[in-house]
Amino acid sequence: MAIIKLTSKNISLKIIVALMMMVSFVTISLSFSAKAHDIPASVTVHMYVKPEGKTLKLLLRVPLESMSELVYPTFGPGYLDFEKADSVLLDAAHVYLTEELRVYENDVLIEDKMITAYRATSPQDRSIQNYDTAIANINSPKLTNEDKLYYGQAVLDVLYEFPIQSEDSRFSIHPSLNRLASITNTVLRFIPAGIGERVFNYIGDPGKVELDPSLLHALYEFTELGFFHILEGTDHILFLLCLIIPIRSFRALIPVVTSFTIAHSITLISTAFGLAPKALWFAPLIETLIALSIVYMAFENMVGPKLKKRWMVAFGFGLVHGFGFSFLLSESMQFAGSHLFTSLLSFNLGVEFGQLFILILVLPLLNLLFKYVVAEKAGSILLSALVAHSGWHWMTERNDRLNEYVFIYPEINAEFYAELMRWGMLAIIVAIASWFMFELSKYIDKRTNQ
Repeated sequence: MAIIKLTSKNISLKIIVALMMMVSFVTISLSFSAKAHDIPASVTVHMYVKPEGKTLKLLLRVPLESMSELVYPTFGPGYLDFEKADSVLLDAAHVYLTEELRVYENDVLIEDKMITAYRATSPQDRSIQNYDTAIANINSPKLTNEDKLYYGQAVLDVLYEFPIQSEDSRFSIHPSLNRLASITNTVLRFIPAGIGERVFNYIGDPGKVELDPSLLHALYEFTELGFFHILEGTDHILFLLCLIIPIRSFRALIPVVTSFTIAHSITLISTAFGLAPKALWFAPLIETLIALSIVYMAFENMVGPKLKKRWMVAFGFGLVHGFGFSFLLSESMQFAGSHLFTSLLSFNLGVEFGQLFILILVLPLLNLLFKYVVAEKAGSILLSALVAHSGWHWMTERNDRLNEYVFIYPEINAEFYAELMRWGMLAIIVAIASWFMFELSKYIDKRTNQ
């Protein structure tokens, strides 16, 4: 009986050990499996779009590692087996790319599309830098096993063809390739008929991209962009709030808001024409100064604002905020097509609409607050203190980021003098605008005192 009990225990122990080993094996297997199917942190996709006659050609180069859920045939230490890889490479193109590429002609989705060529190649292959060489490369003989290309280093070139009505139509594309990696950077080159190459560079899913936008489309898109940039920019909203807390009258706000508008328009437009510094430290410097502007205005409200000179403060900080607006705009101007100046003005118009919307919304609320909830002076100090608290945290954080950059004194050469001339032009424009605002302020004061 004792032997039977001992054997049962042994059997039980063996079962437990076996189960533990199975669980460990499954866990390790799942771990390896998860690692095998992890999407890469970052990939770069190259794309050409070119209408030719009745056909639109779309050529892609995608790293094979971003399409890792398929099992690619390999040999040796992980070389891609080209003799068996054809069908798997075609499956990869269909699974990861075909359904994600939606091309429109005159805003109508082109339903028909087909893969006319595909080829795995080395990432060191430079043919993708030019459309003609890229087409020649994808139509050249495929690599063989003698080339010994590691699967994880290979890239896949795929050529699609879409039937179109005319090469002169307006084309747009929605390339939702963001699932290829955590960060998908796409370089898209559009080659319209009879016009030079147009380059787009974006991260993730850009939505529907107008490759050759119409004037009305650019007007609408950039006005909307400017409007929502103001509404989403907490620091700009808080600065406006600080401007209007002690005033709260549309008529009294006219010179202040006009001054701020003219100032940020000057630096926004000047940056678009290349008058702003291109140093790496300039953007974090401007972000720090924007936070400083909030802190300054909030403290001025608490100690007693000089309302007659508020337009001067608004003008000075407006120049800084204009540079801040330009950072977003510089990334979006690639989508303006041939309507660069229209898009620039439309963005600025959208910013003004956003400011007006905030004023219409906030002014009545402030007046109600100070009339029924809290006394005007105490309420102004309390609101300004809350704003100053947020602005101070932003300022210290952004200043820490700014201190990470190394400031290098410029070399005194021809490029330095050219930069100096550009800044001189900007200074002249600012001086003229300041004089205009000074005269406008005197005129308004005169009319007010009559």
